[in-house]
Amino acid sequence: MGNDGWINKRFDQCAELIRETVDPKELNNVPYIGLEHIAQESLCLVGYGTSGDVNSAKSRFKKGDILFGKLRPYFRKVVIAPFDGVCSTDIWVVRSKPETDKKFLFYWMASHEFIEESTRSSEGTRMPRAQWEFVSRIERLVPQQSEQRAIGNILGALDDKIELNRQMCKTLETAQAIFKSWFVDFDPVHAKAAGKQPEGLKPEIAALFPDSFEDSEFGKIPKGWISDGLDRLGAFLNGLALQKYPPNEDNWLPAIKITQLRTNNSQNADRVSESIADDYIVQDGDILFSWSGSLECVIWTGGKGALNQHLFRVTSDEYPKWFIYFWIRYHLPEFRHIAAGKATTMGHIQRHHIRDAKVVIPSHDILDRAHRTINPMFESIVSRSLESKRLENLRDLLTPQLLAGRIRT
Repeated sequence: MGNDGWINKRFDQCAELIRETVDPKELNNVPYIGLEHIAQESLCLVGYGTSGDVNSAKSRFKKGDILFGKLRPYFRKVVIAPFDGVCSTDIWVVRSKPETDKKFLFYWMASHEFIEESTRSSEGTRMPRAQWEFVSRIERLVPQQSEQRAIGNILGALDDKIELNRQMCKTLETAQAIFKSWFVDFDPVHAKAAGKQPEGLKPEIAALFPDSFEDSEFGKIPKGWISDGLDRLGAFLNGLALQKYPPNEDNWLPAIKITQLRTNNSQNADRVSESIADDYIVQDGDILFSWSGSLECVIWTGGKGALNQHLFRVTSDEYPKWFIYFWIRYHLPEFRHIAAGKATTMGHIQRHHIRDAKVVIPSHDILDRAHRTINPMFESIVSRSLESKRLENLRDLLTPQLLAGRIRT
């Protein structure tokens, strides 16, 4: 199928770089976007600050502008601005020209082909930056605006679903709030001890909670409950020194290291042999906890991989996954504080810190009732995260095909 009506155009015929800088002190706390607020590879915004958070001059942008991270270590940080604001000068503000569809331009800039071309233009030593003079001369075949719009709508529909999943994953906050209320703050027990009905609980659930406290290593805990070390909840398996397990062409796994943990993604990971013990093979839904460097705890959704040293894979035959995950997350600030105090280049915690971190374990009846409430939320978060990754892969597969006209709308 030919590409009738497609015209070869330079990038600067389709887009313009907006170079409007402003002193944040002149603004009244308008939204601010830095590189840290743009997710790498995911094409989404993960937060924002305000102009009051920064002191140096920043670039002004308008809703609908394309924000493109131009530092090479942070390439493929690309989003469409959802509001007016200011951004880091390490981010290009790009605006589509009248004859160019905004979404089409966005997916062109987010394509791996465009990122690779931008990378070749980068200059500098410690933090190389893409050069507009080079990028503006990039050429490609561009369809008529109606077909541009159709391409943008197809890819945009996938991103809309990904964003919907991301918003719905915020139910994790609801699940965590229930966990904290029941098992950390003991709100139902405090209410009953005061002779009140626990707020928001059905009588049959409230009846499961005790109405008094007793002393423990955790402090005052509900009577009849248990306080023990975090290691009581499951097995904390440390990973392997994976450099000892070189891959071959037909037998390899991505190495799951701290870098992969932070992004929950195994793209560009080192390859290692698949011939390792099953216990060290990571699967979607596993709890992974890094005990050195950047201390993090995630529910892994980055696909099958090999567990590297400095990471724990946490499993249990006795306690629910959500219960373990939330208790680790509860102690993360304390663990990070311990690691920060280490006089080494890579702060860490030791196993005795896990043992010393106290948790509270309720009666079986209460844990079972909590499980019926929290686990569906928890499982939904995992399944939606996996669906989003599949949609991202589909979007990235379709993008070059649509942009090149190999698939026509």
